[in-house]
Amino acid sequence: MNRREVSARTAPSRDLAAYAMVAGCFLLVGLSGSLVSWASAPGSVLLVLRFVIAATVLFALFARRRPFKGVFRRDMWVKLLLMGLLDGGSLLCYFFAIRSTGVAVATFLLFVQPVWVALLAPRIVKTETERIVFVSLGVAVVGLGVILGPSLFGEGVQLPAIGLAVGLLAGLCYAGFQLLVKGLTREFTSVTIVIVECTLDALVILPLAAWQMAGTGMSLTTQDLVAALVLGLLCTALAYTMWVEGVARLRVQHSAILGFLTPVVAPIFAWLLLGEAITPSIAIGGVLIVVAGILVVVFGRGEVVGELPL
Repeated sequence: MNRREVSARTAPSRDLAAYAMVAGCFLLVGLSGSLVSWASAPGSVLLVLRFVIAATVLFALFARRRPFKGVFRRDMWVKLLLMGLLDGGSLLCYFFAIRSTGVAVATFLLFVQPVWVALLAPRIVKTETERIVFVSLGVAVVGLGVILGPSLFGEGVQLPAIGLAVGLLAGLCYAGFQLLVKGLTREFTSVTIVIVECTLDALVILPLAAWQMAGTGMSLTTQDLVAALVLGLLCTALAYTMWVEGVARLRVQHSAILGFLTPVVAPIFAWLLLGEAITPSIAIGGVLIVVAGILVVVFGRGEVVGELPL
């Protein structure tokens, strides 16, 4: 192989389709909050149902491709288990932070995870964090702050140290999960990763869901089952597969920044489905976050083909 061929194989490639898949994932995930509000079952119960539905449907559709091939290799199953623990742990920490600090503070701490990705990616996945990423992060964090500002600084906001610490841990776990998935995309298909992730997430959250369901003494309604079905099929099976496919082809710092789209579209879905108002702060913050995403897509460098896996 000559030098020109080597250069062509390792040159950064801007993959607009991959950006579209990751952005599309976070747009679909933004529907989750409205569906949870529309249903009456506890959020943890709906999470377990959505993960079980997603894993079951994906396995049924791709069973002939043997999606679990290689999963139980000694050098891989530990990483896959850690992936599930990080993702499920992030969700549990987020639930705790919501109860302790409120939705706005917990959401802010969770969604600043691109900052941790940008700082950790050069060490863990050996991908340099470009200057434009930090510029984009600054714009996006300001936008997130504008969206959540009225709730973050309103009266009655509680900021206990334990709640803040667990909220930060939620963001760190989510960042670690993304970095780990980036490496796993070199070893497994996106469908395999999503099936394993959903299965492990369901197992991690199941004790909380069982406890909450027993504590309320309620039974699932038709509305709950419809919400769980949409969550499982659209917001999980489809969205997560799109995300993993995109992450495999993008710098992980870029895909993490696009995650800011979820708190932008969530109020739009709430307006369409629940009739909740879109305030000026939501609109202004949303514009800033969209600008941040455009910055990394237009000015960021493409992924390096052949990059070593985690």
